[in-house]
Amino acid sequence: MPNSSAVLQVLLVEDDLGDVALIENAFSEHDVPTTLHHVPDGAAALVFLQQQAPYTEAPRPDLILLDLNMPRLDGRQVLTTIKADEQLKTIPVVVFTTSATPADILTSYGAHANAYVTKPIDLDDFDRALTQIRKFYGHTVTLPRTPGGFERPDGA
Repeated sequence: MPNSSAVLQVLLVEDDLGDVALIENAFSEHDVPTTLHHVPDGAAALVFLQQQAPYTEAPRPDLILLDLNMPRLDGRQVLTTIKADEQLKTIPVVVFTTSATPADILTSYGAHANAYVTKPIDLDDFDRALTQIRKFYGHTVTLPRTPGGFERPDGA
């Protein structure tokens, strides 16, 4: 279990408060220590990731759960911005969205999403999908963590 000694820091970028509640509930019931940080849209996600006010003390996420269809700045734009940034591009991004359209799936993987999961409608399936994501990123993989949080690879 590569990440068993650390708390998994997850940034949830989601505008649907019902889905936020379901995700929070799913993450509270399982065996991977997790801190879930929520922002309501893509613009807030970038502010969080850039540690700008009000997120100046925000930790570097180990994982980003990203919805696609949001106000202000959608998930497609956020994904493209994250994966183009030298400091952020190593953070795994799981697109977790209601869209199952082939164009959204292809576009997300083309923008270097690490995974694409269509939100299940059934509550048990929804919880099961989140449990699998959490266990995979919390126990199975080795994440690119940096000791100081937001250190740039070039030392700047």
